[in-house]
Amino acid sequence: MSRSDAAIESRPGFRIERDSLGLVEVPTSALWGAQTERARLNFAISEEGIGRLGPLIRSLALVKQAAAIANHRLCLLDDAKAEAIIAAAREVAEGLHDDAFPVDVLQGGAGTSTNMNMNEVVSNRALELMGRPCGDYGALHPNDHVNLSQSTNDAYPTAVRLALIIAAPALAGSLARLAEAFSIKASAFGSIRKLGRTQLQDAVPMTLGQEFQAFAVTLREDLLRLAEAIDLLREINLGGTAIGTGIAAHPQFGTIACEELSRLTGERLEPAFDLIEASWDAGAYVHLSSVVKRIAVKLSKIANDLRLLASGPRGGFGEIRLPPVQPGSSLMPGKINPVIAEMINQVAFTVIGGDLTVTMAAEAGQLQLNPFEPVIAATLLRAMRLLSNAADRLAERCVAGIEADAAACARHLDAGAANATALVPIVGYELAAELAKEALSSRRPLADVVRERQMLPKHEFAALFGETPPGACP
Repeated sequence: MSRSDAAIESRPGFRIERDSLGLVEVPTSALWGAQTERARLNFAISEEGIGRLGPLIRSLALVKQAAAIANHRLCLLDDAKAEAIIAAAREVAEGLHDDAFPVDVLQGGAGTSTNMNMNEVVSNRALELMGRPCGDYGALHPNDHVNLSQSTNDAYPTAVRLALIIAAPALAGSLARLAEAFSIKASAFGSIRKLGRTQLQDAVPMTLGQEFQAFAVTLREDLLRLAEAIDLLREINLGGTAIGTGIAAHPQFGTIACEELSRLTGERLEPAFDLIEASWDAGAYVHLSSVVKRIAVKLSKIANDLRLLASGPRGGFGEIRLPPVQPGSSLMPGKINPVIAEMINQVAFTVIGGDLTVTMAAEAGQLQLNPFEPVIAATLLRAMRLLSNAADRLAERCVAGIEADAAACARHLDAGAANATALVPIVGYELAAELAKEALSSRRPLADVVRERQMLPKHEFAALFGETPPGACP
């Protein structure tokens, strides 16, 4: 809590820190400081602290490390301060202090609370490494030294972009594994002929393998789209400080810091062409969000198809069997539900809703800054994590165990008039339609109707229906 300047005695378990608004009690054991403590109390909203956004914490710590190296190279930080900041930031980047980041992911201030949380943690940990107590900011200050040559408005967006770049491989890997799982099933189901459907009506023949291979292909397409979207994040505005003019930063800081950040991360990063534009533009986030939504939509469609193909098992399509992963009902004995596919649908609904959040946040920026990047970052990182986890569960606990019911596939194909379309080049549309109508009205397979009319040579009949009629066709 905040206390007046007159109340200078700290309570047991607390230390007193000062910021521009006055004195603040901070837990003695905390690595954070006064501004973080204020933000922790101000934004107790979602009960999700930024410490749970691992890629963002790692990325912002790497930004602080790169900045310290650049400031040292420019003779703006002495050896002792630079070494302590670099060492402390490295620890944070390695995940050793995630519990020191309690600020809520939903926060006002364009990420200032997140940036100051990082500045204070790095500063206090650096002080500990120097043998000094937390809060001894005369020796090493969160703003004057850790935040040197930076503003929240360039350090934070740089970290958000880097965090999304860092998070992308996990999602890409999960999608690739899922696509491979579908490809394996496609090979296994390659010879199983079945009924293709459009608008939930009988259409034309296909194989179950073709159906599953299409799932794999569509996911692999999205791997390419994801990589393209991530590439748009590699332009950063570090060095632009408050609005992109570079005020209060050394003219060479941005270039050097970007080089160092690229070296530390192994990622290709480059200074934005126009730092003022880059300080407010959120177009790359909108584009990435649309790609992430696209992935979610496709996964949900695939889940819908799997649920439909497995419906029944007696009263529905029943052309595939999903692996039974848990009992399906507290009342109905023996019932098994497609719970993994249903989970995919719900993840997709969440991600699709998040895309609207990102869109509105990107649109709501004014003039030289978008203050809503915290919700953009939290939403996109969450969406990518959800999709990655969901795709892995779908591959491991559903697709890998799918079995085909070849008899059901053949039964549905034979019962309908799906091969009528293939007859059109042979007998013409009108006669093909007549044959299809007769088959449907008499509830007989089209093959039986064609066989009775003795209208196809044996080789054409066999190619069309996968069987040779017993001498009926010449």
